[in-house]
Amino acid sequence: MAIEITDVKFESNSKEFLKELEQLVPVALEECGLAAEGYAKRLCPVDTGLLRNSITHATDENTAYIGTNVEYAPFVELGTSRQRAKPYLKPAVTDHTREYQQIIERRLKG
Repeated sequence: MAIEITDVKFESNSKEFLKELEQLVPVALEECGLAAEGYAKRLCPVDTGLLRNSITHATDENTAYIGTNVEYAPFVELGTSRQRAKPYLKPAVTDHTREYQQIIERRLKG
């Protein structure tokens, strides 16, 4: 017995895939940014609460950012010659890298 296969056609769905990907990536990055912001706020040392309350996140097409516009924030994060560093931004990102990867994977698979 033989089966004949004729007229095989291959279609590319790459445009549709890329369009869907372009819609899912910002959602995943927003979720990562929100999570990182929460971790940074939990780690941030508190005196008046100004620094902690100023921590926020933003995203663009390929990146999530966390940070603050408070003038003395770098001195808290990095320390000075008179004050030891009390990092809150860097560990909020680096200590949770696997979680952020999982968020992105889950969103892209979902």
